[in-house]
Amino acid sequence: MKFVDEAEISVQAGNGGNGCLSFRREKYIEFGGPDGGDGGAGGSVYMRADPALNTLVDFRFQPRYRARSGRSGAGRDRTGASGPDLTIDVPPGTSVIDAETGELIADLREAGEPVMVARGGRPGLGNTRFKSSTNRAPRKTTAGSAGEQRKLQLQLRLVADVGLLGLPNAGKSTLIRAVSAARPKVADYPFTTLIPNLGVVRRGPERSFVMADMPGLIEGAAGGAGLGIRFLKHLSRTRLLLHLVDVLPADGADPVARARAIVKELENYSRILAARERWLVLSKIDLLADDALSELELRLREALDWQGEIHHISALTGKGCDRLCEALARAIEGHRERLREDADYAHDQVRLQRQMVLEFGRGREPEADHA
Repeated sequence: MKFVDEAEISVQAGNGGNGCLSFRREKYIEFGGPDGGDGGAGGSVYMRADPALNTLVDFRFQPRYRARSGRSGAGRDRTGASGPDLTIDVPPGTSVIDAETGELIADLREAGEPVMVARGGRPGLGNTRFKSSTNRAPRKTTAGSAGEQRKLQLQLRLVADVGLLGLPNAGKSTLIRAVSAARPKVADYPFTTLIPNLGVVRRGPERSFVMADMPGLIEGAAGGAGLGIRFLKHLSRTRLLLHLVDVLPADGADPVARARAIVKELENYSRILAARERWLVLSKIDLLADDALSELELRLREALDWQGEIHHISALTGKGCDRLCEALARAIEGHRERLREDADYAHDQVRLQRQMVLEFGRGREPEADHA
Protein backbone atom coordinates (compact mmCIF):
# COMPACT_ATOMS: atom_id res chain seq x y z
CA MET A 1 0.00 0.00 0.00
CA LYS A 2 1.28 3.45 -0.90
CA PHE A 3 2.43 5.48 2.09
CA VAL A 4 0.56 8.78 2.36
CA ASP A 5 1.14 11.04 5.36
CA GLU A 6 -0.87 14.14 4.43
CA ALA A 7 -4.41 14.67 3.18
CA GLU A 8 -7.02 17.41 3.14
CA ILE A 9 -10.70 16.60 3.58
CA SER A 10 -13.96 18.47 4.07
CA VAL A 11 -16.50 17.43 6.68
CA GLN A 12 -20.12 18.56 6.98
CA ALA A 13 -22.21 17.86 10.05
CA GLY A 14 -25.94 17.22 9.56
CA ASN A 15 -28.49 20.01 9.73
CA GLY A 16 -31.07 20.09 12.48
CA GLY A 17 -34.64 19.17 11.53
CA ASN A 18 -37.32 21.87 11.37
CA GLY A 19 -40.07 22.22 13.96
CA CYS A 20 -43.61 21.30 12.90
CA LEU A 21 -46.67 23.58 12.74
CA SER A 22 -49.67 21.42 13.56
CA PHE A 23 -52.96 21.48 15.52
CA ARG A 24 -54.99 18.61 16.91
CA ARG A 25 -58.10 17.88 14.90
CA GLU A 26 -59.98 15.03 16.50
CA LYS A 27 -63.64 14.19 16.69
CA TYR A 28 -65.41 15.43 19.82
CA ILE A 29 -62.41 17.61 20.81
CA GLU A 30 -63.44 21.19 20.06
CA PHE A 31 -60.28 22.96 21.15
CA GLY A 32 -57.48 20.60 20.28
CA GLY A 33 -54.62 23.07 20.51
CA PRO A 34 -51.11 22.91 19.01
CA ASP A 35 -49.35 19.54 18.67
CA GLY A 36 -46.38 20.23 16.39
CA GLY A 37 -43.25 18.32 17.45
CA ASP A 38 -39.61 19.38 17.47
CA GLY A 39 -37.14 18.42 14.78
CA GLY A 40 -34.28 16.01 15.29
CA ALA A 41 -30.65 17.01 15.92
CA GLY A 42 -28.18 16.78 13.05
CA GLY A 43 -25.47 14.15 13.21
CA SER A 44 -22.00 15.27 14.31
CA VAL A 45 -18.70 14.21 12.74
CA TYR A 46 -16.10 12.48 14.92
CA MET A 47 -12.58 11.20 14.27
CA ARG A 48 -11.06 8.19 15.96
CA ALA A 49 -7.64 6.52 15.89
CA ASP A 50 -7.77 2.96 14.58
CA PRO A 51 -4.64 0.78 15.09
CA ALA A 52 -5.59 -1.27 12.00
CA LEU A 53 -4.77 1.70 9.73
CA ASN A 54 -1.27 2.92 8.87
CA THR A 55 -1.69 5.40 6.02
CA LEU A 56 -3.93 8.25 4.89
CA VAL A 57 -4.14 7.02 1.30
CA ASP A 58 -7.89 6.35 1.47
CA PHE A 59 -8.57 10.05 2.04
CA ARG A 60 -7.05 10.88 -1.34
CA PHE A 61 -9.94 9.03 -2.99
CA GLN A 62 -12.68 10.01 -0.52
CA PRO A 63 -12.08 13.64 0.53
CA ARG A 64 -15.65 14.59 1.49
CA TYR A 65 -17.66 13.35 4.45
CA ARG A 66 -21.16 14.34 5.50
CA ALA A 67 -23.26 13.28 8.46
CA ARG A 68 -27.00 12.82 8.02
CA SER A 69 -29.41 15.61 8.91
CA GLY A 70 -32.18 15.36 11.50
CA ARG A 71 -35.76 14.78 10.37
CA SER A 72 -38.44 17.44 10.75
CA GLY A 73 -40.98 17.19 13.58
CA ALA A 74 -44.54 15.95 12.97
CA GLY A 75 -48.02 16.33 14.38
CA ARG A 76 -49.20 14.61 17.55
CA ASP A 77 -46.09 15.99 19.26
CA ARG A 78 -43.83 13.61 17.38
CA THR A 79 -40.16 14.55 17.46
CA GLY A 80 -38.17 14.01 14.28
CA ALA A 81 -35.45 11.38 14.26
CA SER A 82 -31.94 12.67 14.96
CA GLY A 83 -29.29 12.11 12.32
CA PRO A 84 -26.74 9.44 13.28
CA ASP A 85 -23.21 10.61 14.06
CA LEU A 86 -20.46 9.91 11.54
CA THR A 87 -17.16 8.50 12.83
CA ILE A 88 -14.08 8.66 10.59
CA ASP A 89 -11.20 6.30 11.43
CA VAL A 90 -7.60 7.47 10.97
CA PRO A 91 -4.22 5.90 11.79
CA PRO A 92 -2.77 6.51 15.27
CA GLY A 93 -0.45 9.51 15.17
CA THR A 94 -2.76 11.66 13.03
CA SER A 95 -3.04 15.36 13.79
CA VAL A 96 -6.29 17.06 12.76
CA ILE A 97 -5.81 20.75 11.89
CA ASP A 98 -8.37 23.30 10.70
CA ALA A 99 -7.09 24.14 7.21
CA GLU A 100 -8.45 27.71 7.33
CA THR A 101 -7.46 28.85 10.83
CA GLY A 102 -4.49 26.59 11.58
CA GLU A 103 -6.12 25.49 14.84
CA LEU A 104 -5.06 22.10 16.16
CA ILE A 105 -8.38 20.30 16.71
CA ALA A 106 -7.08 16.90 17.83
CA ASP A 107 -3.85 14.95 18.13
CA LEU A 108 -4.91 11.31 17.86
CA ARG A 109 -1.82 9.51 19.11
CA GLU A 110 -3.52 6.40 20.48
CA ALA A 111 -6.76 4.49 20.05
CA GLY A 112 -9.44 5.87 22.33
CA GLU A 113 -12.61 7.91 22.48
CA PRO A 114 -13.68 9.67 19.24
CA VAL A 115 -13.08 13.43 19.06
CA MET A 116 -15.75 15.73 17.62
CA VAL A 117 -14.51 17.75 14.64
CA ALA A 118 -17.86 19.16 13.39
CA ARG A 119 -20.96 19.66 15.54
CA GLY A 120 -24.39 18.76 14.24
CA GLY A 121 -27.10 21.39 13.85
CA ARG A 122 -29.55 22.08 16.67
CA PRO A 123 -33.16 20.93 16.17
CA GLY A 124 -35.96 23.40 15.40
CA LEU A 125 -38.92 23.83 17.77
CA GLY A 126 -42.50 22.90 16.96
CA ASN A 127 -45.41 25.21 17.68
CA THR A 128 -46.29 23.27 20.84
CA ARG A 129 -43.27 24.91 22.46
CA PHE A 130 -44.79 28.37 22.05
CA LYS A 131 -48.16 27.67 23.64
CA SER A 132 -48.96 29.94 26.61
CA SER A 133 -51.91 31.20 28.59
CA THR A 134 -52.19 34.20 26.29
CA ASN A 135 -51.37 32.40 23.03
CA ARG A 136 -53.44 29.22 22.82
CA ALA A 137 -52.95 28.71 19.07
CA PRO A 138 -49.35 29.67 18.25
CA ARG A 139 -48.27 29.50 14.64
CA LYS A 140 -44.62 30.03 15.40
CA THR A 141 -41.95 27.42 14.74
CA THR A 142 -38.19 27.55 14.32
CA ALA A 143 -36.00 25.97 11.67
CA GLY A 144 -33.14 23.67 12.55
CA SER A 145 -29.67 25.21 12.47
CA ALA A 146 -27.07 24.26 9.89
CA GLY A 147 -24.43 21.72 10.78
CA GLU A 148 -20.83 22.83 11.15
CA GLN A 149 -18.69 22.61 8.03
CA ARG A 150 -14.90 22.44 8.06
CA LYS A 151 -11.92 21.82 5.85
CA LEU A 152 -9.42 19.68 7.72
CA GLN A 153 -5.76 18.97 7.14
CA LEU A 154 -4.73 15.50 8.28
CA GLN A 155 -1.06 14.93 9.05
CA LEU A 156 0.24 11.52 10.00
CA ARG A 157 3.30 11.40 12.22
CA LEU A 158 4.62 7.95 12.92
CA VAL A 159 4.63 7.04 16.61
CA ALA A 160 8.13 5.80 17.39
CA ASP A 161 10.54 5.92 20.34
CA VAL A 162 13.76 6.31 18.34
CA GLY A 163 14.26 8.12 15.03
CA LEU A 164 17.20 7.56 12.67
CA LEU A 165 18.70 10.66 11.10
CA GLY A 166 21.53 11.02 8.62
CA LEU A 167 22.71 11.40 5.06
CA PRO A 168 21.81 8.86 2.36
CA ASN A 169 23.82 5.63 2.70
CA ALA A 170 24.73 6.37 6.33
CA GLY A 171 23.59 2.87 7.30
CA LYS A 172 20.16 3.63 8.75
CA SER A 173 18.26 0.91 6.89
CA THR A 174 21.00 -1.63 7.56
CA LEU A 175 20.80 -0.86 11.28
CA ILE A 176 17.04 -1.27 11.52
CA ARG A 177 17.29 -4.56 9.60
CA ALA A 178 19.98 -5.76 12.01
CA VAL A 179 18.09 -5.02 15.23
CA SER A 180 14.45 -5.62 14.25
CA ALA A 181 12.24 -7.65 11.94
CA ALA A 182 11.76 -4.70 9.57
CA ARG A 183 13.09 -5.25 6.06
CA PRO A 184 13.60 -1.91 4.32
CA LYS A 185 15.41 -1.85 1.00
CA VAL A 186 19.22 -1.80 1.26
CA ALA A 187 21.55 -1.15 -1.67
CA ASP A 188 24.99 0.32 -2.40
CA TYR A 189 23.56 3.52 -3.87
CA PRO A 190 21.95 6.55 -2.16
CA PHE A 191 18.23 7.25 -1.68
CA THR A 192 17.18 3.60 -1.36
CA THR A 193 14.77 4.62 1.42
CA LEU A 194 11.89 6.60 -0.08
CA ILE A 195 9.32 6.28 2.72
CA PRO A 196 9.63 5.88 6.52
CA ASN A 197 10.00 2.36 7.91
CA LEU A 198 9.19 1.18 11.43
CA GLY A 199 10.81 -1.69 13.30
CA VAL A 200 10.17 -3.10 16.78
CA VAL A 201 13.39 -3.74 18.71
CA ARG A 202 12.87 -6.43 21.38
CA ARG A 203 15.20 -6.68 24.36
CA GLY A 204 13.39 -9.39 26.29
CA PRO A 205 9.94 -10.16 27.73
CA GLU A 206 7.90 -6.94 27.86
CA ARG A 207 10.98 -4.91 26.87
CA SER A 208 10.77 -3.32 23.45
CA PHE A 209 10.79 0.00 21.62
CA VAL A 210 9.94 1.24 18.12
CA MET A 211 12.62 2.54 15.77
CA ALA A 212 11.84 4.70 12.71
CA ASP A 213 14.05 4.83 9.62
CA MET A 214 13.67 8.06 7.63
CA PRO A 215 14.79 8.90 4.08
CA GLY A 216 18.24 10.48 4.11
CA LEU A 217 18.80 14.23 4.29
CA ILE A 218 21.06 16.15 1.96
CA GLU A 219 22.62 19.58 2.24
CA GLY A 220 20.02 22.22 1.42
CA ALA A 221 17.17 20.02 2.61
CA ALA A 222 15.66 22.79 4.77
CA GLY A 223 15.22 24.78 1.57
CA GLY A 224 13.35 21.94 -0.09
CA ALA A 225 16.13 19.85 -1.63
CA GLY A 226 15.78 16.08 -1.53
CA LEU A 227 13.13 13.85 0.04
CA GLY A 228 14.15 13.69 3.68
CA ILE A 229 12.83 17.11 4.73
CA ARG A 230 9.30 16.03 3.82
CA PHE A 231 9.43 13.27 6.39
CA LEU A 232 11.26 15.09 9.19
CA LYS A 233 7.93 15.83 10.90
CA HIS A 234 7.71 12.12 11.76
CA LEU A 235 10.70 12.59 14.06
CA SER A 236 8.69 15.06 16.16
CA ARG A 237 7.07 12.19 18.07
CA THR A 238 10.27 10.29 18.81
CA ARG A 239 11.81 10.23 22.29
CA LEU A 240 15.35 10.61 20.96
CA LEU A 241 17.21 10.84 17.66
CA LEU A 242 20.11 8.72 16.47
CA HIS A 243 22.35 10.71 14.14
CA LEU A 244 24.24 8.13 12.06
CA VAL A 245 27.59 9.19 10.64
CA ASP A 246 29.32 7.09 7.98
CA VAL A 247 32.94 6.87 9.13
CA LEU A 248 34.24 6.24 5.59
CA PRO A 249 31.92 7.79 2.95
CA ALA A 250 32.16 6.20 -0.49
CA ASP A 251 32.69 9.61 -2.13
CA GLY A 252 35.69 10.39 0.08
CA ALA A 253 33.96 13.28 1.88
CA ASP A 254 34.96 14.32 5.40
CA PRO A 255 32.61 12.64 7.94
CA VAL A 256 32.90 15.66 10.25
CA ALA A 257 31.76 18.07 7.53
CA ARG A 258 28.87 15.77 6.64
CA ALA A 259 27.80 15.52 10.28
CA ARG A 260 27.94 19.29 10.68
CA ALA A 261 25.78 19.70 7.54
CA ILE A 262 23.04 17.48 8.98
CA VAL A 263 23.01 19.38 12.27
CA LYS A 264 22.71 22.65 10.35
CA GLU A 265 19.79 21.38 8.26
CA LEU A 266 18.00 20.14 11.37
CA GLU A 267 18.41 23.51 13.12
CA ASN A 268 17.24 25.39 10.03
CA TYR A 269 14.16 23.19 9.78
CA SER A 270 13.02 23.26 13.41
CA ARG A 271 14.75 24.58 16.50
CA ILE A 272 12.36 22.59 18.67
CA LEU A 273 13.21 19.34 16.89
CA ALA A 274 16.93 20.18 16.95
CA ALA A 275 16.73 20.56 20.74
CA ARG A 276 15.39 17.01 21.19
CA GLU A 277 17.81 14.54 22.77
CA ARG A 278 20.19 13.25 20.10
CA TRP A 279 22.94 10.60 20.13
CA LEU A 280 25.79 10.34 17.65
CA VAL A 281 26.32 6.88 16.14
CA LEU A 282 29.43 6.16 14.10
CA SER A 283 28.40 3.49 11.60
CA LYS A 284 30.35 1.07 9.38
CA ILE A 285 33.23 0.97 11.88
CA ASP A 286 34.42 -2.31 10.32
CA LEU A 287 35.87 -0.12 7.54
CA LEU A 288 38.15 1.89 9.86
CA ALA A 289 41.04 1.04 12.17
CA ASP A 290 40.63 1.65 15.90
CA ASP A 291 43.11 4.53 16.10
CA ALA A 292 41.51 6.29 13.12
CA LEU A 293 38.09 5.78 14.73
CA SER A 294 39.26 7.36 17.98
CA GLU A 295 40.70 10.32 16.10
CA LEU A 296 37.41 10.78 14.21
CA GLU A 297 35.41 10.75 17.44
CA LEU A 298 37.68 13.41 18.92
CA ARG A 299 37.27 15.61 15.83
CA LEU A 300 33.50 15.23 15.96
CA ARG A 301 33.34 16.24 19.61
CA GLU A 302 35.41 19.35 18.92
CA ALA A 303 33.64 20.36 15.69
CA LEU A 304 30.13 19.88 17.08
CA ASP A 305 30.95 20.82 20.68
CA TRP A 306 29.45 17.42 21.48
CA GLN A 307 29.01 16.43 25.12
CA GLY A 308 26.43 13.67 24.63
CA GLU A 309 26.43 9.98 23.74
CA ILE A 310 28.60 8.58 20.94
CA HIS A 311 28.22 4.92 19.98
CA HIS A 312 30.23 2.82 17.52
CA ILE A 313 28.44 0.19 15.44
CA SER A 314 28.77 -2.02 12.42
CA ALA A 315 25.29 -3.13 11.41
CA LEU A 316 26.82 -5.51 8.87
CA THR A 317 28.81 -7.48 11.46
CA GLY A 318 26.59 -6.67 14.44
CA LYS A 319 29.42 -5.11 16.42
CA GLY A 320 28.15 -2.54 18.93
CA CYS A 321 24.49 -2.98 17.96
CA ASP A 322 23.55 -4.94 21.08
CA ARG A 323 25.18 -2.38 23.37
CA LEU A 324 23.46 0.48 21.52
CA CYS A 325 20.02 -1.16 21.72
CA GLU A 326 20.40 -1.87 25.44
CA ALA A 327 21.33 1.75 26.09
CA LEU A 328 18.32 2.88 24.05
CA ALA A 329 16.00 0.52 25.94
CA ARG A 330 17.16 1.90 29.29
CA ALA A 331 16.69 5.49 28.10
CA ILE A 332 13.19 4.77 26.77
CA GLU A 333 12.19 2.94 29.97
CA GLY A 334 13.44 5.86 32.05
CA HIS A 335 11.43 8.27 29.94
CA ARG A 336 8.25 6.20 30.29
CA GLU A 337 8.69 5.91 34.04
CA ARG A 338 9.22 9.65 34.38
CA LEU A 339 6.08 10.32 32.34
CA ARG A 340 4.10 8.23 34.84
CA GLU A 341 5.62 9.70 38.00
CA ASP A 342 6.45 13.33 37.16
CA ALA A 343 3.34 15.35 36.23
CA ASP A 344 5.36 18.47 35.37
CA TYR A 345 7.62 16.51 33.01
CA ALA A 346 4.60 14.88 31.33
CA HIS A 347 2.95 18.29 30.90
CA ASP A 348 6.11 19.74 29.32
CA GLN A 349 6.33 16.82 26.87
CA VAL A 350 2.71 17.32 25.80
CA ARG A 351 3.34 21.06 25.34
CA LEU A 352 6.41 20.42 23.18
CA GLN A 353 4.50 17.92 21.05
CA ARG A 354 1.73 20.43 20.52
CA GLN A 355 4.20 23.14 19.55
CA MET A 356 5.82 20.87 16.96
CA VAL A 357 2.47 19.78 15.53
CA LEU A 358 1.46 23.42 15.08
CA GLU A 359 4.91 24.38 13.78
CA PHE A 360 4.92 21.73 11.04
CA GLY A 361 1.20 22.07 10.37
CA ARG A 362 1.46 25.72 9.36
CA GLY A 363 3.85 24.85 6.56
CA ARG A 364 6.11 27.84 7.31
CA GLU A 365 9.73 28.05 8.18
CA PRO A 366 10.11 27.75 11.97
CA GLU A 367 12.44 30.77 12.08
CA ALA A 368 9.52 33.02 11.14
CA ASP A 369 7.89 32.19 14.44
CA HIS A 370 10.96 33.13 16.44
CA ALA A 371 11.71 36.37 14.66
